Amino acid sequence: MRNISRRTLLTGIAVGAGAGATGLLAGRATADGPDIAQPLLFHSPTLTPFVDELPVLEQVSGSTIEIDAVSSTHRFHRDLPPGATLAYGDGYLGPVIAAHRGQPTEIRFRNRLNAHPFAADIDTSLHGLSERDRVEIPTSLHLHGGVTPPESDGHPELISRPGQGMTYRFPNRQEAGMLWYHDHAMAVTRLNVYAGLAGIYQLRDEFDTGEAGNPLGLPSGEFDLPLVLQEKIMGSDGSQSIRSTPVVPQGRWEGGAVGDVGVVNGKIWPEARVARGLYRLRLLNAASFSVWDLSFSNGMVFWDVGMEGGLLDAPAATTRIRLAPGERADLLVDFALLEPGATVELRNTEDAAPQAAQIGAVRMPVFMRFRADAVRGFAGPVPATLRGEAGQPRAVGPIPQPQVVRNVSLSQPSDVRLPPSIMSLNNLRFHSDDIEMPRQGTVEQWNIVNATPDPHPVHLHLVTFRVLGRQAVNTLAMCARQPQPPLGIKWTPDPDPFVVEPLRGPQPWETGFKDTVICDPNSVTRIVVRFLTAEELGFDPDAAFTTDLVQDLRGPERGHAEPAAHHDHPAAHTLQGYVWHCHILDHEDHDMMLKYRTVT
Repeated sequence: MRNISRRTLLTGIAVGAGAGATGLLAGRATADGPDIAQPLLFHSPTLTPFVDELPVLEQVSGSTIEIDAVSSTHRFHRDLPPGATLAYGDGYLGPVIAAHRGQPTEIRFRNRLNAHPFAADIDTSLHGLSERDRVEIPTSLHLHGGVTPPESDGHPELISRPGQGMTYRFPNRQEAGMLWYHDHAMAVTRLNVYAGLAGIYQLRDEFDTGEAGNPLGLPSGEFDLPLVLQEKIMGSDGSQSIRSTPVVPQGRWEGGAVGDVGVVNGKIWPEARVARGLYRLRLLNAASFSVWDLSFSNGMVFWDVGMEGGLLDAPAATTRIRLAPGERADLLVDFALLEPGATVELRNTEDAAPQAAQIGAVRMPVFMRFRADAVRGFAGPVPATLRGEAGQPRAVGPIPQPQVVRNVSLSQPSDVRLPPSIMSLNNLRFHSDDIEMPRQGTVEQWNIVNATPDPHPVHLHLVTFRVLGRQAVNTLAMCARQPQPPLGIKWTPDPDPFVVEPLRGPQPWETGFKDTVICDPNSVTRIVVRFLTAEELGFDPDAAFTTDLVQDLRGPERGHAEPAAHHDHPAAHTLQGYVWHCHILDHEDHDMMLKYRTVT
């Protein structure tokens, strides 16, 4: 077969399909799902669901925490041998870092990687990558959702190579919530995170203490479960793979990863034994590609109490919740509704994105199963309110009136390369200097115009925002009147003359503070964000910093540190500001990510 891209096969449209299995295996891989044997896709071997116990993630705390990125191995399923992974510590993923508001956390990070499971999948045509990156693996630790100084935000160009590291300082001045940390190195984020470089960062405060008898009356301890949800395609040798299809040669960027097995806390289709009572489930969509519409197999009601930026004003009763990569949901689920020994599954009902479906990608239908024990668990009621009353944080409040309205765009232009497709913000490449520069202290409305046929989750570093709503757009008419120029020329079309429906407000679980938002296809998603001042933040968000913050740690003592630029690291250069990007990690890597600065 000629080495054509999947996008060339589909008339040049970016497809965004799934992670592959290195063994070119075909057959049924889903748990009680459809047969997904398709000639253009790789598939996992048949695996029995619910035979592995849900792992309980290790927790660490303290004012200073050491985190090492290491090459490791991990067994994802009882019937698979251990396969190569990356981890923050050992095995797969990283520990839950417990922190408290007002008490800064210092992360002493070291890159100790000696091999990458996806070294052969690195596309050296992206962002100046080279053969060096296959063996000297770049890393950059980002606290997703953290309000952090720019030099500690995990800038994609502030990288540590093996034997190097740096100290990240997180002020923890924001409200309680479940954040997460993951790799953010330029053009290899999808590979590093998929391999295992991700973990949960649990921030507590005086209201949401995480302890028994907390002021909000929420479950704690064993009844507060963090669940890291992912999707993968596995090889029979226990390996993961970032590839989805033989159409795209190995070592070339594909555009997305739909998995055919669900992974929770590092296990494929695990089972959790739960007491018959109320649980707090902290869900993180840590996948590379898919948006999921999650519900329980018995259709039971549960309550959403918070999203990325903290708690809602009051629990929102629902039977479903939609989560894109990077989004989190804070749920209360009452397993007292189950009889002893009864089971219920956490399922996904959202089909694969349209372009992925064109080559056979299908919905991955199930993540895990809960089995009710006979013992009674947390018996407290679902709180009536969570904010705005005595002993509670202040109410979320109304969405503020914007002072500035800004149009930005998501599109799929082409580039002179193979495969030719590229994912873009504002029709620009990452290295563009034509960036957004909102003023500190200003409230802005961003109209995010998605001119593609697939959903994209957009994440802004540093800030949280409110979702104003969404409207479908006649994309063909908009593009006919405001044609997209060649790649590299800014394109931010005005969607307003082309909307075809009234504004649809946020979903019940989107009414609080968010840092990531699903931008539906052929639509405009409107968000409102206030860019805080340096005085409010406690640091200058526009402070410049240099790459010599990365230290060489190859001395006999870990504490021995010299600027990495003094060794074989390139000469230090200056960086400034933050980034915003699509949180489909393949899209972020090529090239749906831009810099932005908040200026005075």
